[in-house]
Formats: sequence, C-alpha cells, structure tokens
Amino acid sequence: MNILVLGIGNLLLQDEGAGVRAVEEFGRKYLPPPGVELLDGGTSGIELLQYIQGRDLLILIDVVKSGNPPGTIIRLQGADVPALFQKKISPHQLGVSDLLAAAMLTDRMPRKVVLFGIEPESIGTGLQMSGKVGGKIGRLADLVASELVSLGLNIATKSAIPYEAKSALPDADFVAAGAALR
Repeated sequence: MNILVLGIGNLLLQDEGAGVRAVEEFGRKYLPPPGVELLDGGTSGIELLQYIQGRDLLILIDVVKSGNPPGTIIRLQGADVPALFQKKISPHQLGVSDLLAAAMLTDRMPRKVVLFGIEPESIGTGLQMSGKVGGKIGRLADLVASELVSLGLNIATKSAIPYEAKSALPDADFVAAGAALR
C-alpha cells in the first residue's frame, strides 16, 4: 500500500500544532511499515498536492471545530472530510480545503481519506499546547497505528515489540464517524 500520514498545523499557535505533534509522536513510538510515509505538512496547502496524489490512503491529523469539548478526538472518512474543512478555524485550513478540492478536480484524490481531528482549547500565540489537547497527542498516534493495523499492516514499536491494536473502538475518549471521542 501507498499511505501518507499527514500532520497539519501551526506550532506557533498552541493547540493548532496538534496534527504535527501527533505525526512526530507516531514517528517516536512506531516504526512505519514499508509503504507508509510520515509528513509534517505544517501550514502548507495546495503545495501538498504532489505528496497526496496517487496514494491508496491519506490519513490527515489536524485540529477541528466539531462542537465537542476540548480534547475530543473524532474520526471521519470519505466525503465527510472535505465537508468538515468548510468550517475553518485557522488560516491553514483554507489550504487543506483547497488541497482536497484541487485533488478532486484534477482526479488526484487518494483512494481513501481518513481524518483524525481533535477539538482545540486554545489557538492563541504560544508554543505550549493546552493540557486537554497535549495530553491526547499519544492517543492520536495510537489511533493512527490502530488504523494501519486494521488494514493488515504490521506496526512495530521502536522497542521492536509488535504493536497490537487495542480492543475495538470506541473507547471512552474516541467515537468514530463524527461522534465525540473525548
């Protein structure tokens, strides 16, 4: 498989950097299997088209305004992902919306798109994430690992112990398809 795990966000705006931090955490904890690439997309937009085109799966990680309490994690897929980015909470999300629209218009959309989003508490200027979001970065990385395991991929931790998917979702802090994932 040809999979991209793409973290989006601005590290200078507190919780806004959660997507980037989650990709970094995944890279610290797990050894990506062959065919899986990790990318810090930062605040880039349309320029990411070259990285997403032709992928079997694009896993996006970003902050989202879902109307849930801060720190809530959601999982969306398919057509629900571009629709979510119509509600923008930061300038880079215009870029993500444009990126997905351009990919669709140019027939370069990945075959499948999954978004793991987390509700921010604060997106003010600062390098420190809030406790409610910063405390969930490891959980986001684990959810990405579980997503990859669900596809039949073998994920090993950096300690070389194979990762086993936790019990079937939802947990107390995760709800699929737009439901609250505290």
